Order: sequence, then structure tokens, then C-alpha cells
Amino acid sequence: MLNLEGTIAHITNWLREYCVENQQQGFVLGISGGIDSAVTSTLCARTGLPVLCVEMPIHQHSSHEDRAQEHIAWLGEHHPNVKSERVQLTQVFDALVNELPAQEETAARSLALANTRARLRMTTLYYLAGIHRYLVAGTGNKVEDFGVGFYTKYGDGGVDLSPIADLTKTEVFAIAKELGIIESILGAKPSDGLFADDRSDEDQLRASYPELEWAMALRDANSSVEWEKLTARQHEVLVIYDRLHAANAHKWLPIPVCVIPAGLRG
Repeated sequence: MLNLEGTIAHITNWLREYCVENQQQGFVLGISGGIDSAVTSTLCARTGLPVLCVEMPIHQHSSHEDRAQEHIAWLGEHHPNVKSERVQLTQVFDALVNELPAQEETAARSLALANTRARLRMTTLYYLAGIHRYLVAGTGNKVEDFGVGFYTKYGDGGVDLSPIADLTKTEVFAIAKELGIIESILGAKPSDGLFADDRSDEDQLRASYPELEWAMALRDANSSVEWEKLTARQHEVLVIYDRLHAANAHKWLPIPVCVIPAGLRG
């Protein structure tokens, strides 16, 4: 069982110490209206250092925007070191899409454009970070970052530090309740917000976070799997997890470098 109070204190101290040691002034992060960004921004705010919460809508579903604004208002009421910015990226995104080579509407194109949204947001955050000498705080959790790779490379994966990347989604929800995160976020379906509709993470992953946590724990323990003892759903979830973990390993493995053999240098 996770020690919630101790974990909150540990992450808060870790954030503050890292920022001070690296001679930065504070933190900047995107607020999506989801649980991960709500928890991360609150932990950053608890450091007492300046925190800039940024809304970056791109054809955003209204429910995501409403929750993001509600959270920022709540956070600002409790922490005077919190400020916010709203950068409307819809027209920027549309202008870029109009300049890209025309393509048929396919699942691959839809995913590529979703990832483009995340990369525009990353660019925006680093612009603001550069101006203010802030660190870009990541909002990925353990299952997303190291289990199934459910994030955009050089998008929401492009950050300076990852405060909650050693917490499962279940633990993030527990931390959120301890922090007093607003009910509209606690009750919302987890969603990456990279599409104009309200599709959830589970819709995309075909498994819930508790199911994926079970599969990740099983694989991390290097336990031999007795397939005949698994239920049909457990079998399905393990196949989903293994497929995603293998397909997205390039996201957390070091970028491969082609080393030139000594014999090719004079």
C-alpha cells in the first residue's frame, strides 16, 4: 500500500531540489483536464516555486477544456505561486495541416495528426520555459511511460523531468484524492485529448489501466505464465500489453547510435 502523505512529500521535495540545483526558476506544464496533469501541477505548486499552467486547445472537446479551467481556478485559489496561460493552437494546427502533403483519411494519418498536436504543445511549453527559465514537467505515469508507451515521442514525452512516472494510474488516482483534486477530474474517463471527440484511453488501448497494471506487474516479476490458468480476458489483456510494450519500446530505449568501427578511421 502506497504511503500517500509520504509520497506527496517526497515528490514535492524532489521537484524543489532538482529545480534549485539546476538553477531554474520554476515549472511549466500543460493542463489537459485529466488526472495526470492535475496531480503533477498540484505537486509542482506545493514546492512554493512559480508554476505556469498552460491550456493549449486544438479542436478540443468542450468537457476537456471545462475541466482544465476548473482545475486551474482551484489550484490558483490554493497556491498563489500558480499562474496560467491559454495558447489557442487550433489555427496553428490547421495551417500546418493545410501545408502538409495531401493524404487519404486513414488510421495512420489520424494518428500522425494526433501526434502532431502533442508536438505543437511541446514546442509551446519549451518556448514558455525558455522565457521564464522554467522546467517542463512531464505528466506521464508508469504504465503509459514504461508499460505500453502510450504517449507521443517528442510530444508529451518531451519533458525535463517526470514527477509521477514511477506511479501507476491507480496510485495517481489515490494521490489525487489525497490532494483534494476536484471531483470533475476524479470522475472523468482518462483520455489523451489528442482527438476532437471524447474517446477514452481505454477505447484506444482496448484495456483498462488496472488491467494493464496487472499485466505489467506480471511481466516485471518475470513470472512464468500458466496460460491455462488465465481467464479469457486475462489472456486477451496480456496479449494487448505484450504487443504494445514491444511495439513502443523505441520510446524508452536510448536512441541507437551507429558506431563507426575503428578500422574505418585512419
